[in-house]
Amino acid sequence: MNERVGKMTKKEKAKKEKAKKAEKIEEKKENASKAEKKVQEKGEQKEKKLKKKLTEHTSFKNLEKKKTKKRQPVWVKKFTLEYEEGLNRLQIELLKWQKHVIANDERVLMLFEGRDAAGKGGTIKRVIEHMNPRGARVVALLKPSDRERTQWYFQRYIQQLPSGGEIVLFDRSWYNRAMVEPTMGFCTDEENKRFLKDTPMLEAMLVKNGIILFKFFFSVSKEEQLRRFDSRETDPLKQYKISPVDREAQERWDDYTIRKFVMLNETNRTITPWTIIRSDNKKKARLNCIKYILSKVEYTDKVSEEELQVDPEIVVSGIDEIRFMEDHLMTAGAELPG
Repeated sequence: MNERVGKMTKKEKAKKEKAKKAEKIEEKKENASKAEKKVQEKGEQKEKKLKKKLTEHTSFKNLEKKKTKKRQPVWVKKFTLEYEEGLNRLQIELLKWQKHVIANDERVLMLFEGRDAAGKGGTIKRVIEHMNPRGARVVALLKPSDRERTQWYFQRYIQQLPSGGEIVLFDRSWYNRAMVEPTMGFCTDEENKRFLKDTPMLEAMLVKNGIILFKFFFSVSKEEQLRRFDSRETDPLKQYKISPVDREAQERWDDYTIRKFVMLNETNRTITPWTIIRSDNKKKARLNCIKYILSKVEYTDKVSEEELQVDPEIVVSGIDEIRFMEDHLMTAGAELPG
């Protein structure tokens, strides 16, 4: 009996040891999974923190503020401070110019064109941010209604032209028929060709009638456009910018490029020239676009020409863009600007 008891005890001990080892293995697995979860949570928190941005002008306004118990220090890039300081100066100049426009009953029309996510809307926002809303407005028309489809194509745009003392900014304009509509199959080739022939005559009439016309095409690279599309899908504050057409813009990139080339050739005229804004860097694009506008108009107490000097790497004339595209459009492997 004693031998049997001794044997049973040994078996029980072995079982207990196995059970303990199994428990330790399970504990290690649980600890490892907990550690992985913590790492994931930290990573998600970091991603969320990275996506948060200070409201524009915040860092510049608080640059000289003194340290107090109620203030939290925040790190910002030096470039951000330089950008906000430069933007502040230029927006003051825009206000001076608007006073001149109102006082002299001038009529100003700005067309902002470009591919999806090229930075048109962001630039428009900075241009009118501090302007008197009674003398400045943005026109961003929806797709035409059934009634508007039966009208002359330009009719709904003509209704939005500026009156005396008014600055009107078109976030996309009649040039939808030059790129978006033919590329996406929303108009016929005949309608597109007729548009390209009629537009220079219409715009010449507007300018000769006294309207100050600016035509901006925001040029973004394919890689940067894709990055911005991805950002729109993850940023809850950019959800309204997402549309089913976005991804098709990437798939039809080359089609858009050809349409752009044709559009510039047909509608870039001495009296109504295009100005190309390279917009891979949004902040530089905004500053240089505003500088270009101010450099082309006259108003009281205007700053020196040096302060309004544009970066030639950012601002390109329509004719120079056409020449560049002519030289590289048929070159295999050549990267054309968007």
